[in-house]
Amino acid sequence: MSELSELTAGLTPTDRAGVLIEALPYIRRFTGRTVVVKFGGNAMIDPDLAHGFAADIVLMWSVGIRPVVVHGGGPQIDDMLERLGKVSEFRDGLRVTDAETLDIARMVLNGQVNREIVSAVNRHDHLAVGLSGEDAGLIVAAQRHPDLGFVGDVTNVNPKILTTLLGAGFIPVISTIGAGADGQAFNITADSAAIAVAASLDAEKLIYLTDVPGVMADIHDPTSLISRMTASRARMLIADGVIVGGMIPKVEACLDAVDRQVPSAHILDGRIPHVTLLELFTDAGVGTMITRSDHGGSS
Repeated sequence: MSELSELTAGLTPTDRAGVLIEALPYIRRFTGRTVVVKFGGNAMIDPDLAHGFAADIVLMWSVGIRPVVVHGGGPQIDDMLERLGKVSEFRDGLRVTDAETLDIARMVLNGQVNREIVSAVNRHDHLAVGLSGEDAGLIVAAQRHPDLGFVGDVTNVNPKILTTLLGAGFIPVISTIGAGADGQAFNITADSAAIAVAASLDAEKLIYLTDVPGVMADIHDPTSLISRMTASRARMLIADGVIVGGMIPKVEACLDAVDRQVPSAHILDGRIPHVTLLELFTDAGVGTMITRSDHGGSS
């Protein structure tokens, strides 16, 4: 298993055995379960991190986990718009998407970013299948607000194409363009699309790869990472002002996921090599896991 060899490179044989022994109970626990990973941020634009992410996804598949990748592509869309001389307008953190911007977003997400992720996975094994949310009615969306143009909210996910691919041993890689009942395309935030996909598949976990280590009890103290908390505690920390700024929407996305019966949602630092495997297969974990209750989810 070349991905495992890459992960344990530089370790002594004894240390390698220790890694495998620690991972074994988690492998057994998650075999046959679906894990949805929202891929974005620095991990997407750094070639080394992207290569490591692809290896991690293949290793998950190799040990019996059913991974599904959902991705955005904000930086890549920004870059293309800039090259075309088009200035982006944002309202409440969302890109105002006129017809021209929508066409560019579709081109970048479906034709560039999705292809790159699929290619990276398939360099390890020919498993990845690229999809748009428009394919086979996968993601049905409705316009969020006329002032935002063609920005959509997910109204339904038809998981049949995903369960068919997963059942046949493939790894779906989904770009977040959805379509309304009339066929009109909409740009959808990857965070919200990942929640809807995870809920539709009864996923065991939803993992967000971000550019932060996780939730800190003290944002000025890097050692104060909260590795696990319940949804009620997360809401209390937001109310008390412990969780602030850009961390609030990340935690709220996790809360939305667990409210929709996903057992656990994770915030991980995608800048750490192999961070997904470290969270899934080690006792300590490396990010923040949010569960519905003290008995929900597992690291």
